[in-house]
Amino acid sequence: MAAGAPRVFVSHLSGVPVFDPNGDQVGRVRDLVAMLRVGGRPPRILGLVVEVVSRRRIFLPMTRVTGVESGQVITTGVVNMRRFEQRPTERLVLGEFLDRRVRLVETDEEVTVLDVAIQQLPARRDWEIDKYFVRKGRGGALRRKGETLTVEWSAVSGFSLEEHGQGAENLVATFERLRPADVANALHHLSPKRRVEVAAALDDDRLADVLEELPEDDQVEILGKLKEERAADVLEAMDPDDAADLLSELPEEDKERLLTLMRPDDAADVRRLMAYEERTAGGLMTTEPIVLRPDATVADALARVRQSDLSPALAAQVYVCRSPDETPTGKYLGTVHFQRLLRDPPFTLVSSIVDSDLVPLPPDTPLPTVTSYLAAYNLVSAPVVDESGSLLGAVTVDDVLDHLLPEDWRETDFHGEGGIRHGRT
Repeated sequence: MAAGAPRVFVSHLSGVPVFDPNGDQVGRVRDLVAMLRVGGRPPRILGLVVEVVSRRRIFLPMTRVTGVESGQVITTGVVNMRRFEQRPTERLVLGEFLDRRVRLVETDEEVTVLDVAIQQLPARRDWEIDKYFVRKGRGGALRRKGETLTVEWSAVSGFSLEEHGQGAENLVATFERLRPADVANALHHLSPKRRVEVAAALDDDRLADVLEELPEDDQVEILGKLKEERAADVLEAMDPDDAADLLSELPEEDKERLLTLMRPDDAADVRRLMAYEERTAGGLMTTEPIVLRPDATVADALARVRQSDLSPALAAQVYVCRSPDETPTGKYLGTVHFQRLLRDPPFTLVSSIVDSDLVPLPPDTPLPTVTSYLAAYNLVSAPVVDESGSLLGAVTVDDVLDHLLPEDWRETDFHGEGGIRHGRT
C-alpha cells in the first residue's frame, strides 16, 4: 500500500452516520461486505450495509463512497433503497470475520480476530482488507489475558479461497483479475446453467460491465434469469446507451416492467435514448459525458477527467454548457480537449479555451456520417446537440465500432492461438 492511503478499522465504522453530499443523513453503517479472493490476495470490500430511517438495510457500493473520515461516511448521493440481500460469494466483515478463530502463518498458532483494518487502494475507489488485530490464546477465561497484536493480512490463514474447484465462488474470484471483455468471453463459453450461476454471483457494477461486453443473446438470457429487482439494479449500473440497447431486445411488457422498477432518473435517460433510431447519433450516444459550466476552471475539468469510472473516450474531452449541466443541458458552448487542459494553468476558465469551431452532430445523423465525422477530425468522442442548442449526449468511438463490426464479433475467442491477448487489470 502507498504511504498515506486511508486506513480504517471496521469497529470504528459500526454505527457511524452516512451522509449525502448535501449533508443530509442517509442512515448508519451496520456492516461491511467483503469478497474472498484466490491467489493469496486480500479480501476486497464491495460495500457497506447501511440501515436507513425505516430500519431497512440497504447495500451501498464502495464506488459510491467518496469519504470515510471523522466518524462519518460521505456518499455520492446516489443510493439504491432496495433491501440488502447477501449473496453466496459475499462475507459480512463484522458478522463473520470478527471473533473468528484463525491461524498465524509463521507459527501456526491459533488466534482470535478482534478487529479488521481496511485500506483504500491508491488512485482508486477500491478498498481491501489491510491488517488484522488479533489476540493469542484459546479463548474462554484466557481470552482477555492473551497478547494482542496487529498483523498484515498475509500473516493470517483462513481468509482466502483455495485455487481449485469450479464453484461459482471460485470462478467469480478468479474473474475479478480479468477485464470485463475477458470475463464476458469466458462466460460466453460456459454452459448456460453455469453462466447464469456466475453472473448472479457478480456484484451489480461488475455484472453491468460484463453484460456490456456480451453478445445480445447472452445478455437477454442472463437478465431474464435474474430477479426483476436485481435486473433493474444492473440496468441502472450499465451505461444508459447499453441499457437501452439491451432493453430494446426484450418484449414490450418486460421492457416496461423493468423501466418501472428502475430509478426515475435512470429510466428517463434510457427512455430518451430508446426514442431515437438505433443507427443514428441519438441512438448511439451516451447521456453521461463530462459537462461543465463556463465558470469552471481547468482544475475542475481535470478533477472530473480523473474519475476512475470514466471510459478513456469520455475522459478525452469536456463539454462546456450553460446551466443545467446534466443532459439535456442549457446552451452548448463548445468542447475542451484533454490535451488543451494539460497546456493551460489550473485557474484558467474553461470558457476561455473552448473549441467552438467544431460543428456538433444532430441526433438524427446516420451512422456512416458519424463514422466519417470522427475520422475526419481525429476524435474519439463527439457532441450530439438538438435544434435548440442543448447538449443531448456524446457519441464515442467504441459505440461506433460496435455497430461497424460483424454482429458476431463478440463471440470471437480472443485467447485462441494467434488471437488478441488482453492484459489484466
